[in-house]
Amino acid sequence: MLRTPDGHPGSVVDISSKARRAGDSAEDSPWLDVLIRVGLVAYGITHLLIGWVALQLAWGSSSSGKASSEGAFQQLTSSGLGTAVLWGVAVGLVLLVLWRLLEAAFGHEDKDGTERWVAAGGSLLKAALYGALAFTAFRTLLSSGGGGGGKPFTAQVMSWPAGQWLVVFGGLCVIGYGGLQIYRGVSKKFLEHLDQSGRIGEIGRAYKWFGIAGYVSKGVAVGIVGVLIVHAGWTHEGKDQGLDDALAEVLQQPFGPWLLSVIALGIACYGLFSFARAKHLDR
Repeated sequence: MLRTPDGHPGSVVDISSKARRAGDSAEDSPWLDVLIRVGLVAYGITHLLIGWVALQLAWGSSSSGKASSEGAFQQLTSSGLGTAVLWGVAVGLVLLVLWRLLEAAFGHEDKDGTERWVAAGGSLLKAALYGALAFTAFRTLLSSGGGGGGKPFTAQVMSWPAGQWLVVFGGLCVIGYGGLQIYRGVSKKFLEHLDQSGRIGEIGRAYKWFGIAGYVSKGVAVGIVGVLIVHAGWTHEGKDQGLDDALAEVLQQPFGPWLLSVIALGIACYGLFSFARAKHLDR
């Protein structure tokens, strides 16, 4: 027989309802707002670092050679203060993962049926994105600087049944996500993440332009990553393709340093908008 924590008999429904109430309480807690704000600051720092490394790459002064979260985190660990900041960033990203998991399980109560399932799926995908960044941050902190050997992940997937098509499909999903980011930037839908005071006046206007530049630039960069993944799958290339590869591809185009500089500044603007979102959080 199932028993409740106080030793009394209970049913699965009772326990489920109590778990639901506990989850709802956590999701609505003002403390969660504080944790989310900390996480968004960490997310903003991550994008400022990526923008800075990309700008260095554009003009030939990047010491890491990787305009990605990994390259940005590696630059941080070059000093004691930077290492301390990176620990804060890593913890902040974990807080964002917890937020999105709670949101997927107990949030989106204003939606019904399929719409709610889709919204929950989006929250899980965001949790996975933040989790990947957190993993990269912790790996950078705990590693001795050695690179990871072994077979690239893309090559491993290509060896699976229908692996080529899985890689192509994954690349198309990445392109779709990049397109969604561009749409959110152009349509200004990102403003829904700010409370009313964050949308008005001169400050609100600055936030709006940070958001437009940030979402469009990030969408373009992510879209290029997707194109490279699709190309790798279509041509049976086993290379992993990431943000550093996408920005290096931009660098090879006519006026490449200038184009890459614009994208780098845009990614930095996304970081600044993350700070604005932390200050004017509207869930």
